[in-house]
Order: sequence, then C-alpha cells, then structure tokens
Amino acid sequence: MALVTESKKACAVNPLKMSQPLGASFAFMGLASCMPVMHGSQGCTSFGLVLLVRHFKEAIPLQTTAMNEATTIMGGYDNVEKALLNIRSRAKPALIAMCSTGLTETKGDDVEAYVRLAQQKHPELADTAVVYVSTPDYVGALQDGWAKAVQALVSQLPEVSDAPKDAQRVNVLAGCHLSPGDIEELRELIEAFGLQPTFVPDLSGSLDGHIPDDWLGTTLGGTTLAELRALGGAGHTLAIGEQMRAAAEALNARCGVPFTVIDRVTGLLAVDGFVQTLSQLSGRPVPQRLRRQRSQLVDAMLDGHFHFGGKQVALGAEPDLLFAVGNLLLEMGAELPVCITTTPSPVLERLPVERVLIGDLEDFEQAARAADCDLLMTHSHGRQAAERLGKPLFRLGFPIFDRIGNAHICHVGYRGTRRLVYEVGNVFIEQIPHHGPEDWPLPPAALAAAQGLPEVAHVSADIPRLPRREPVAAALTETP
Repeated sequence: MALVTESKKACAVNPLKMSQPLGASFAFMGLASCMPVMHGSQGCTSFGLVLLVRHFKEAIPLQTTAMNEATTIMGGYDNVEKALLNIRSRAKPALIAMCSTGLTETKGDDVEAYVRLAQQKHPELADTAVVYVSTPDYVGALQDGWAKAVQALVSQLPEVSDAPKDAQRVNVLAGCHLSPGDIEELRELIEAFGLQPTFVPDLSGSLDGHIPDDWLGTTLGGTTLAELRALGGAGHTLAIGEQMRAAAEALNARCGVPFTVIDRVTGLLAVDGFVQTLSQLSGRPVPQRLRRQRSQLVDAMLDGHFHFGGKQVALGAEPDLLFAVGNLLLEMGAELPVCITTTPSPVLERLPVERVLIGDLEDFEQAARAADCDLLMTHSHGRQAAERLGKPLFRLGFPIFDRIGNAHICHVGYRGTRRLVYEVGNVFIEQIPHHGPEDWPLPPAALAAAQGLPEVAHVSADIPRLPRREPVAAALTETP
C-alpha cells in the first residue's frame, strides 16, 4: 500500500499535469462529426490546441466562445448562442461538445441553462446534439476532465429502452491513458472472442494519423452519435481504468448495463485477467493466436529481466498510466523510489511502492536526483530535468511533442506489453558502460607507438644490415 501525499508548495514549478478542459476536449476528439468547444477566452483554447497539434501532428478541430472582459462580467449567454449557431451553420456537426474553463467557472455561468435557452429560441439547432460538462481548470487534471466528459456523454445521450440486451455487444469506456494504437489493440483482442465492441471515446477512428478523402471541419472519425444512442442495448460495459468507473456507473443507472472495471491492461497478469473476462463474456475459449502472443510476452520478460533488475526508475504520469506502467516495472524487477502523479485516485494506494506524491516536475527532478535514478519516465516536459541530471528520458503519456508516431504507440495487451518491455529494456542496455582505450593504463611508449610517433617507437624504422661475407671456398684458392 502506497502512502499518497500532496505537495504543499505555494506554486507549481514546471507542471506535470494538464488541465481539466484539455482532458474533456481530448475526450471529445474521439467522437465522430463532433465539434469540441471551450467556453472561455481564446487563450485557453489556443493552449490546448497547440498541445494536441504538437502531440498528434494533425489538424485539430477545437472552437471557443471567445469570452472577453465585458462578456465575462456581463455573462456569456450571447457568446454561447453565437457559437452554437455559427458552428451549426458552418461545420454542420452531428454533436457539439462544450466544456467550461476557469474563467467562466469563476464567473459562475449557468451554461446548461444557456444551452436550453438557445435551443428554445432557435429550432434549427434541433438537428444537432449538444453536450456540456463542467471542467474548471483550477482543480483536477487531464484525467479528471476526460472522465467527466465521458460521464456526461453516457449520462445524456444513450436511449433508455426495455428491449433485451445484446450479449454480443460490449461497450468499452476508454481512459485517457490509452492511445489510438492501444484502442486498436484492444479492439482486436475483443473481436478475437466474437464480441462487437463500441469504444467511447474512440481515438483510433479520429486521431490515428490517416488522410481523409475530403476536408471536414469536424472530427474525422470516432464513436458516432448513433452508437452513443445505442449504448444502452449492449450486454456489458468494460471500463478501462479506474477513471472510467463513474461513467460506467452512470450508464448502468441510466440503462441498466452491467459493467466491469479493468484497472490496467499492461502486464502479464493484468492481460491474463482481461482475456479471462472476455472468455467469460463470450463463452469462448482463448484463441490459439492469443496463447502464442502470451508465450512471446513471457519470453520477452525472461530476456529483459536481466536489464531491469535493481534499476531505479522515476515515474511521473496520470494516475491510471502510473498504475499500469509502474506495476509492470515492478514485475520486471525494477524499483520505483520516485512516483509523481497529477490528481488523487483510489488506484494510487494499491500501487506497491512506499510513496506516491501529487506534485510537479520540480518534485520529480529533485526526488530523482536524491535517489540517483537510472531512468526518468514522463512526458516531453521532463526533458530538461533529464538533461540536468544526465539521465535518459523515456517519454510516456501526454504530451509528447518532440517525437513522431505518438498515435501508434501501443503498450497494452500481450503484444503492447512485450513492446514496452523491449523499448525500456533497450534504454537500459544503451546505458551499459563499454571499455575504451582509457580503461587500460598503457605505458607512454606503447601509447606513442599506437599513435605512430617513430622517435619513441619500440623498433626503429631503419633496420641495419651486416656486411656481406665472401664464400670460404673462394678464399682458399686465392694465392698470396
């Protein structure tokens, strides 16, 4: 059991966490034909937009209500109304998903009432679904905003029906720690048992790095509005990550869909449990293909444990990602003297380490220096700390803006876990010191000879020869 504490500093230095509005907007990116909107100033939206663009290297549809000094004081109804009408007429999305910011939360805007009033005044908005979620950025972190957004979606959009549940259909509520590549891997795992998964949100459909046939002003893919409406007809819900528990409970309360919370899908035992759950839901045995993948993961862990054993790792990430990766590192024999996270979560206490600190990257750097860690693992904002400490940085989480291919990172399932073992193990291998010329104390003459200095070489370049002697027989025949 870990002792979870929170930093009491007056300010955050080099923050580790991202804001709630960014987390909510990020979740809305996984919905098809959606226009995410931040109700706040243009600067709030620009900050989140830049991070998403730099991480995914893609065009990101994200709008703002563009609040200024006057509208903030007088109230933001006019801005909300104009935003809904302009977005509906220009982008024509199926869904407008709006989240608040610290500015409008401090003012106290009743955005839900604003939306209802705008819909009553403008019947043309009837063909566009609107979802709003409160996400003040002065509390919580990216994981909290994501979780609130998914909870709002499943609380408002699914249709309530008395029709029998379809046992072959499975809802998958995906946490913010899952990349588009992770979701694709989970989809293959679930479909291998004959089940039909619906991911909410589904970043693998919108931010997987594809080129659309036509330009769209909205998101390029993901969970459709029709799929959101039909969530209540599924036979079961799988909530991936503790952050999705509240959303699964909300869907269960609304539509009566039973659920299972899967705290992680990284690591041998964790994936075994997930696969066993899928086998029970489908009534099918584990396919031979997955058994082969499991065997490959076991072999990878055997190959890698020599390089993980006893290594000191500093890990900084959102709670669910910290829990998933941290447990794998511990299972591989590494030690976690430094665990820094962004926001409270029940899962943190179950991490088998001494302490978890809710803090920033300054806490992360200072603790890593004190523990003399061999490896730092966090997002790209940790690169300066790694440079100052002279330690390698394994980039993990969001944002990663100094590498490409982030949409296709996969660290879940048997194959994803195997890949993570190889990637981290190779970083450890790169740090193994190798012998060089300075490791052998050769005498000066030998060093000079190796450098090609003839004046101090062991053997002269010119080899003297003795004078040629005459044959003995010829000398005897000579007369005096």
